[in-house]
Amino acid sequence: MLVIDTFQAARKSLDRNRNRAMLTMLGVIIGVGSVVLMTSVGASMEELILGQISSIGAQSMVIFPGQQEGAEGTVQAGFDSITFSDIEALEKLDTVTSIAPAMFLPVPQATYGRETTEPRVIGTVPNYFRNRELTLSAGRLLEDADIRGARNVVVLSSEIVDDLFGKQDPIGKRIKIGSRFYEVVGTLESVGTQFFQNADEFVFIPLSTARAQTGQKYLNVVSLQAVGNFDLAQSDVETLLRKRHGIVGDDDFIVRTSAQANDILGAVSLGLTLFITTIAGISLIVGGIGIMNIMLVAVSERTREIGLRKAVGAKRRDILLQFLIEAIALTVIAGMIGVFLGLALAGLVAGIVDKFLPTYDFVLSLPSIGIALCMAFATGLGFGLYPARKAALLSPMNALRYE
Repeated sequence: MLVIDTFQAARKSLDRNRNRAMLTMLGVIIGVGSVVLMTSVGASMEELILGQISSIGAQSMVIFPGQQEGAEGTVQAGFDSITFSDIEALEKLDTVTSIAPAMFLPVPQATYGRETTEPRVIGTVPNYFRNRELTLSAGRLLEDADIRGARNVVVLSSEIVDDLFGKQDPIGKRIKIGSRFYEVVGTLESVGTQFFQNADEFVFIPLSTARAQTGQKYLNVVSLQAVGNFDLAQSDVETLLRKRHGIVGDDDFIVRTSAQANDILGAVSLGLTLFITTIAGISLIVGGIGIMNIMLVAVSERTREIGLRKAVGAKRRDILLQFLIEAIALTVIAGMIGVFLGLALAGLVAGIVDKFLPTYDFVLSLPSIGIALCMAFATGLGFGLYPARKAALLSPMNALRYE
């Protein structure tokens, strides 16, 4: 029996039982669709997180007061562990550079004329903009002279500019932040989110001005850059602060690095991969059992046909190949449908998430599609082999007597 004849016989058999074939394929469709969907979402999230990590610099380190960090702009009550004298000591370390202390002011609103907005006010130094890779749009950034003179100047993020000035040029104008007036000396390009925070809703004033206004003697966050090895730099920072604070037990500060964020990403990716594998495995096993069941039914229904084929010269391998092709065809077709379904759902998820996280992009993972289709093929081969072998081993005489 020619191979082309075997393929045609398998196709005709599937055409005669389309509804049953579609129901049989559901398990495989769900399994493959789950693999493609979850892999695409995982790749998109990985791309998003990597973008957030890269947005704060490859060598970035951050120090928070307290024992667990919150969102930037908050500090744990009762923790005022990072002081200005700590900054002076950190500046003497050879393993860190570009140190940028910052404090946050509880300002209810900023106004210009009749326009008001609710910014997040940061008192900081020029290095902060470099460490966070914030780009100047117009005017200038904070300068050392602003820090030394405790000047009432401010640099605005893009959303604050839009809220207060619209299309007007804000440079040189005076805005009221809290109870004080500040001259706008610069504006920043929009950067979107940094570590899942909107980085376009901040305003920046000189650290010395914020200190004079609040009388605050501690810092809410310190941004710095590691020089060379991350582990060595982190060890130096932690050792210095523990010695200065006289710590014996738990630290009263936290040091986080972009390298640690990458490690966390790796752990999340591994967990997601295991989750995807489990879902796909269960779905494909269920689908494979369905394939085996329907093929056994097909063998039973077509016993006389099998006997007749053998009686006119069909060999065992021809019967085996025909039923195996039917099983593989079911799973491969189901796999292709699952791929398109998974991609459609992944695109829908991307469209929804993009409304909340503008930096979230749909990522198509071609290797995952190839793996999913290979898994579908293997399922058809593995679960179709037993029914196909059973059909091939039928005795022609017994098959022709079968009622």
